[in-house]
Amino acid sequence: MHTLSYTPRGPLTPNRPLADLTWLRVGGPADWLFQPADAADLAAFLAALPADVAVFPMGVGSNLIVRDGGLHAVVIRLGRGFNGIAVQGDTVVAGAAALDAHVARRAAEAGRDLTFLRTIPGSIGGAVRMNAGCYGSYVADHLMSAQVVLRDGTEVTLTPEDLGFAYRSSHLPEGAVLISATFRAEAGDPDALAARMADQIARRDASQPTRERSAGSTFRNPSGASSTGRADDVHDLKAWKVIDNAGLRGARLGGAQMSEMHSNFLINTGGATAQDLEGLGELVRKKVLQTQGISLEWEIMRIGEFGAARGQDE
Repeated sequence: MHTLSYTPRGPLTPNRPLADLTWLRVGGPADWLFQPADAADLAAFLAALPADVAVFPMGVGSNLIVRDGGLHAVVIRLGRGFNGIAVQGDTVVAGAAALDAHVARRAAEAGRDLTFLRTIPGSIGGAVRMNAGCYGSYVADHLMSAQVVLRDGTEVTLTPEDLGFAYRSSHLPEGAVLISATFRAEAGDPDALAARMADQIARRDASQPTRERSAGSTFRNPSGASSTGRADDVHDLKAWKVIDNAGLRGARLGGAQMSEMHSNFLINTGGATAQDLEGLGELVRKKVLQTQGISLEWEIMRIGEFGAARGQDE
């Protein structure tokens, strides 16, 4: 980093603990945390950053385990300069740092239906990267284009074809940072859309441990041979069901637990390390494979170095 030829306008913090930036509240520090002021600041920073320095774009940490040994990378976290939401006719343009729930609400107020985003935890950047979906609707069904700053600092517009959406995944180039997304949204009555979202929230809160420290669904639903991530895709087999079948609802390891309320939710009951959480997830995967011959795939991203917890408050 001492060779950086550009002085960024946004804060650049060395050895920054990441635990407080994730919903699970675990993980060691990043070598650097950069919070760009705007797209130009981000592009100039990436262009000046030596090519061998790893870059990790981070949203609000809703779907992430940072390992206890921390992350040897520059973590890029987009903030206020990237959270705008604009409704223009049948399109909704949202900054990557805008929260999914806020985008759904703002669109509904303008009579546009992106209600599927209302209960998805996290921000738009993560939703696009993961092709997030709910109630049979996915980002892939609505995205028109995404603005991205590539690792070399070039700003480009990517189409859905470029992003290669599949179930809970996309093919975003390595080190690229999503900065905004443009969605096409059907018209709808604002009051009806608001009522639908209120119903979604009630259903979610009745079935998921929303008041616990979790990162949403831990494992993807097991699928058949093909999986497109589109509304007509069938995922009959549910991850929570195979975890239940393995007798692991409520299973614990250290401060980590598979929720009693929804067994595909991994929660930090207090004082869990990243090792507890990932270790419990791996125990679940092993038991499900042994008992049912099904290999569960992580939906939560795990990043960083294994090792003793460091950089956390004692």
